[in-house]
Amino acid sequence: DVQLVESGGGSVEAGGSLTLSCVASGATHKTDYMGWHRMTPGKQREAIAGIDRSKGSSTIAASVKGRFTISKDNTGNILCLQMNMLKPEDTAMYYCAAGRTYCSGTRRKYDYWGQGTQVTVS
Repeated sequence: DVQLVESGGGSVEAGGSLTLSCVASGATHKTDYMGWHRMTPGKQREAIAGIDRSKGSSTIAASVKGRFTISKDNTGNILCLQMNMLKPEDTAMYYCAAGRTYCSGTRRKYDYWGQGTQVTVS
């Protein structure tokens, strides 16, 4: 299996910045895609950003575009999410996930999830 460990969450004032990181270990060869999701109580899980572990091509949700940036290291085992101009509505538990793409890369299935890291913006 793949283990994912997130870090970097915390409390910040509106307009501030945080950087989340996620370290993947174990059977990472089973995955070709990683991403960040967030969840708040009473709301559906939201996919924030994703990146191809080898190609580096990425996607970002409209709700955070221009404020959040996803990146990875050369091995594809370390994932980062740079979050700028944070808003109170960004308050959520943020989860790192890893999985595979299919249908010529147009679909993604996340099989592995981290425990999450809390981000609170006031």
